[in-house]
Amino acid sequence: MASDIKFLLLALIATALVSATATTAALMCDVVITNVAKCIPYASGSSNSRPSDDCCEGVRKLNSIAKTIADRQGVCKCLKSLATVYPPSTATRAATIPAKCGLSLPYSFDATIDCSKVR
Repeated sequence: MASDIKFLLLALIATALVSATATTAALMCDVVITNVAKCIPYASGSSNSRPSDDCCEGVRKLNSIAKTIADRQGVCKCLKSLATVYPPSTATRAATIPAKCGLSLPYSFDATIDCSKVR
């Protein structure tokens, strides 16, 4: 379990470094990762019932700072790139976080989402 979390953190950091140089959106991947890092235990399956309050607060904060279309598309691109790094079970659990936190977001943790359609 600890090795899974270490792997996920390393994958997040590596993806952030690659995405930060590749994306031109106003919100860079490091901002996204900072705000959703507390969601890793839930997404990886080490926390069973629901995302932590800290996780939900991070997602809420990310949602509130993604004010423009470019910001939201940037968040989408980051989440999409992260979804390709994780096993399908992690991506599936991560996709449930917004609803479990009582949020409706214009993007999801999905490797197939078309971020150009996010408004």
